[in-house]
Amino acid sequence: MFSIRSNALVSDALAVILGPGPRPQLFFRAARRQSNLRIKHSLRATTLPTPPPLSVLATSKDVAAARDWLKGFGGCSIPRAAVDITFSRSSGPGGQNVNKVNTKSTLRCALDSSWIPLWAHDGLLASPYFVRSTRSILLTSTLHRSQAQNVDDCLSKLHALISSASSRPFQDEPSEVQRERVRTLERRANVQRRLQKDKRSQTKRQRGTTRLDWD
Repeated sequence: MFSIRSNALVSDALAVILGPGPRPQLFFRAARRQSNLRIKHSLRATTLPTPPPLSVLATSKDVAAARDWLKGFGGCSIPRAAVDITFSRSSGPGGQNVNKVNTKSTLRCALDSSWIPLWAHDGLLASPYFVRSTRSILLTSTLHRSQAQNVDDCLSKLHALISSASSRPFQDEPSEVQRERVRTLERRANVQRRLQKDKRSQTKRQRGTTRLDWD
């Protein structure tokens, strides 16, 4: 596991390789940024929570269980071992080092992975990143000049995509204020129906009284 000590080890190794004299500060800063990025990524939990076996959130209990899972998932990072990642050269104008090395990261994740909630499948199936032929999610990144950073970018995109698809079933759930408003409207409608029914009954009674008077 990467530790803060690695930052010092990188500096020591570079000092041995480069020898005495002025150090190329840009090189050291780049190495330090890469170390800090990995340290920050390692601070998040990488053990993904197991989602409840629910394909549909039919009850309030189901929704509560889904919310609890989503809260736990939000505090986790998707480990690299949970997906398939390949590298290729980034497309773009020639002459740049980024176009000469394999920095483009491509991530593939099986939809039927056990850590992806069943109730999120509908949202993921509708995603433009879903590939039907392989039943998987395909994401790419060329945002950075290093493989490691592009891999982290792909994993972050996947995390956001799954979070969005998992929360969609209860995003449109009415709030308590909306529920109370519906109940109020229903009560008013019931009162109106009773008034109309009483009015019709009174009209019928009046008609019956009129017939008796003619007799």
